[in-house]
Amino acid sequence: MILSSVLPAIGLFIVTNIDDIIVLSLFFARGAGQRGTTARIAAGQYLGFAGILGAAVLVTLGAGAFLPPEVIPYFGLIPLALGLWAAWEAWRGNDDDDDDDEGRVAGKSVGVLTVAAVTFANGGDNIGVYVPVFLSVGPAAVAAYCVVFLVLVAVLVVAARFVATRQPIAEVLERWEHVLFPMVLIGLGVVILVSGLVFDK
Repeated sequence: MILSSVLPAIGLFIVTNIDDIIVLSLFFARGAGQRGTTARIAAGQYLGFAGILGAAVLVTLGAGAFLPPEVIPYFGLIPLALGLWAAWEAWRGNDDDDDDDEGRVAGKSVGVLTVAAVTFANGGDNIGVYVPVFLSVGPAAVAAYCVVFLVLVAVLVVAARFVATRQPIAEVLERWEHVLFPMVLIGLGVVILVSGLVFDK
């Protein structure tokens, strides 16, 4: 039963997390040249994804009051706020671009909690997908799904780092990261809010 859960778990993870490669690649671009960037991004991704898994398991066990479905779309406010803040910082920093070329080459520090917050917010819809799957299988299979997911988080981080460090992509990200980073976060926040029908309530 456990082995038969591995392939479905891999497929489910890919379908629900493939978009994270783009966001993580931008985090890698933002933290380029900073010591410990990969470790912080990996830690943040694991922390955020652990929150997603924890919420999905709790809802599966009947703790629906802990995370009502109508609350999930409001997770979009997290990347939206972070994106607006990043846009404000980029706009405010335009005046000293000429004096700060060295700083731009060195990148900006990426925080574990920022990555975790974006990962958790972006995974709100994952919870809605994981819960019915978890309800349809036994506890051993749920544990197998969780183990496979946690292994694949590392693969996802490595894939994002690979994408972000390819020369043509790295050059584009280095030049446009200060624009793309807030745009992607703001867009992600709006999509989560709109797809969750927040504005129809």
